[in-house]
Amino acid sequence: MILGIETSCDETAAAVVRRGAETLSNIVASQIATHLPYGGVVPELASREHLRNIVPVVRAALREAGITFRDLDAFAVTNGPGLAGALLVGISYAKALAYAAGKPLIAVNHLEGHIHAVLLEQAQLASGSDAEPLPLPALALVVSGGHTHLYLARRHGDSWTYRNVGRTVDDAAGEAFDKVAKLLGLGYPGGPWIDALAAHGNPYAIPFSFSQVKAKAHRREDPTGIDARSTLFSFSGIKTAVLRYTQIHGMAESIEVRRASLGASPTVAEALSLCDQQTLDLIASFQRAVIDDLRRKTFRAAEMHGVNSLFISGGVAANRELRVRFTAEASDRELPIAFPSLALSTDNAAMIAAAAWPRLLGNDFARPDLTADPSLTLGKAAAQTADPL
Repeated sequence: MILGIETSCDETAAAVVRRGAETLSNIVASQIATHLPYGGVVPELASREHLRNIVPVVRAALREAGITFRDLDAFAVTNGPGLAGALLVGISYAKALAYAAGKPLIAVNHLEGHIHAVLLEQAQLASGSDAEPLPLPALALVVSGGHTHLYLARRHGDSWTYRNVGRTVDDAAGEAFDKVAKLLGLGYPGGPWIDALAAHGNPYAIPFSFSQVKAKAHRREDPTGIDARSTLFSFSGIKTAVLRYTQIHGMAESIEVRRASLGASPTVAEALSLCDQQTLDLIASFQRAVIDDLRRKTFRAAEMHGVNSLFISGGVAANRELRVRFTAEASDRELPIAFPSLALSTDNAAMIAAAAWPRLLGNDFARPDLTADPSLTLGKAAAQTADPL
């Protein structure tokens, strides 16, 4: 059994997972109320909230699992990417627990965790049934407030390897959702508001479009001959397009009225009553354009690299339109596709404990000097490993 700890951004999470396939507990303490007045995550406040929540959250995870520290086989913690101060809270506590218990500590890349959120639930579905695992290699789209990446995922025995074949060159898709929601006077986080209100607008009212991202001159061509530019994402331009639309159409006054009228915890009905049809059409058109760009480039990458299945994970994977449109196209292409449940789409510790299981089997443990790496890439995880304890 592995206790996972996740503190990379604004959720303090702890979970106990057995053999990478059975979730015994999964506790998440959200900081939405703390950051809501600022319309986004404030790093210093996030670190303080993690300090406040980490001990009770871990205790709750053990209590829900019905175990004590003595029953654990290892501890796992996110060491990047993320906010430096937030990561250090989880890492420091996990190192102390592992040292006190005399158990190994496993460092997990947050992005790999999101991929294993899908694998964890696929393993749970297959347990006790005749269901076949998703065929590999798989293409994993990790799409959230901080990340938009495409990875080729392959399994080699008990271990996994990943190759980055697509990424955003500026903002992540989830960041675009949050900032457009803030621009329009809606609440934080913006993704759920865009998702809920888009259903009431015309997604074809405003023809937003994306131009092909230009690769930097110094970047070498892919040795396979594949043009990597076709799977690069960019979402800064559509935010500017939304801003310009509101300026041209004189929407500033209605936005300020909406921002002032929505309380600390507004309902969808209250937000809907403060949105005219033009605003709803703008929201729906924005969402359609972003999801269409994600869909088009993800399936292009799937075709280019000849994968056998798709994993879609991260906070934006909870978006209802994204799930519907990706599922429909995957069905048309006869390509198996899997999403995590809504609870495992956003940041959580069950995915961290699940991702640590192959490392436990391989005795791939963290060194005593493990520290936070805010810009950690998926291929760098082995840099802070050591011989078994």
